[in-house]
Amino acid sequence: MSGPVYPRAFEAKGLDWAIPEEHDRRVIDQIIFMELVNGTFRTESRHLYCNAIERLKEIGCDGVAFVCTEIPLLVTQKDSALPILDSTRLVAKAAFEIGIGDAPLPQWFGGPIATNL
Repeated sequence: MSGPVYPRAFEAKGLDWAIPEEHDRRVIDQIIFMELVNGTFRTESRHLYCNAIERLKEIGCDGVAFVCTEIPLLVTQKDSALPILDSTRLVAKAAFEIGIGDAPLPQWFGGPIATNL
């Protein structure tokens, strides 16, 4: 959540962004790495996520980005106080559109690409 990828992308589009408070980040990480990756989906954990989303709404957020593939398995749009941006579905949709020719290949800005693979 505190890495540079999403903040850089949002800022490039002129969008403000926020991350959950430290306590919420610890709880979210614990749920992901102790429960979701092991196929455990607890109602209590869903409520904790939704509480964190509610706090983001209270500080003025218009939406919430689920930037971990497991989160949408626990929290759906009907559970969330904010609209959800599901990064897994968005990347899959973009890849599909590129694959069928409806969108161009994106430009690469991440550094050198190995040519000897």
